[in-house]
Amino acid sequence: MNVLVIGCGAIGSFYAERLANAQVTVTVTARGAHLDALKRNGLTVIHDGETRHQAVSACSHPELQAACQADDFDVIVIALKATQTKALLNELGSWLARGKTPLLSVQNGVDNEPLLASTVGQERVWGGLSVRSGGEISQPGVATTTGIYKVIMGPWPASNTIPFNLTALARLWQSQNVPLEVSDDIRKELWKKLIVNCGVNPLSAVTRQKTYELTHQPELAQKVYGAMQETGRAAAYDGVEITPDEVDDMFSLIKSFNSIKTSMLIDLEKGRELELDAILGSVIARCRLLGKPAQITESLWTELTSKPLPDSLDGLFNRE
Repeated sequence: MNVLVIGCGAIGSFYAERLANAQVTVTVTARGAHLDALKRNGLTVIHDGETRHQAVSACSHPELQAACQADDFDVIVIALKATQTKALLNELGSWLARGKTPLLSVQNGVDNEPLLASTVGQERVWGGLSVRSGGEISQPGVATTTGIYKVIMGPWPASNTIPFNLTALARLWQSQNVPLEVSDDIRKELWKKLIVNCGVNPLSAVTRQKTYELTHQPELAQKVYGAMQETGRAAAYDGVEITPDEVDDMFSLIKSFNSIKTSMLIDLEKGRELELDAILGSVIARCRLLGKPAQITESLWTELTSKPLPDSLDGLFNRE
């Protein structure tokens, strides 16, 4: 199998290294010093103290377009921050659209798949999420990661028919002991992850605290739970039913996690753009369209940005 991983941050690096170790031909995209180091030295992933190294082909997006066609690959994995999805389509949209290769998104949020589908067609889009996966690029060419890195993926938005090449990709990751689940209702799984993300990510950025502290201090835990409830209500806009019991189960699950820095807290500390539209904005806009309250989520938005509260989904992704 020949796999392209667009975005070689912590998540992209982890999954690319596992595929390369399974004898998959892996190409990754990156930029700057990270790209230079990948070209010189290959990819190193330090996961929970274990160091693994693989030779991979690395290129920039312009180099990718000059050297390859989308259909040179069996699967294209998109592991960019959700803040970069629109820029990716502006840069590579026509290149992607000329092919037939399926695209698997393993990004935060519930709106990456619709954006991809608007460019390449729904039949080519797979939804995916990475569960309990933390880490960062600790130096150029090196990703330091932690967590179980479980993958849940499936045809978007839902399908009882699982494509052969999706099953083949799943088996490759499973051969490397990556926990994996193939879903016939991936849109609901994406919403369940967003419930967790909206509960802890923005509050961790506001308070500068890790997940354990957020869920075990009563006042903060109440905010986490409230934001999760609001996210569950927002899912109804997409026709996804999240029951109160499911929210309770997910809150209990978060409380059992090891204490980690959320991706939003890491981005804040690194001075990077926060995934506000994908995590908070998607919830706020849908709640407003449904006429449902989202007071906690809105208050977190106003603490993290001076941008106006979103009242439409178009407004989230058309901001320059």
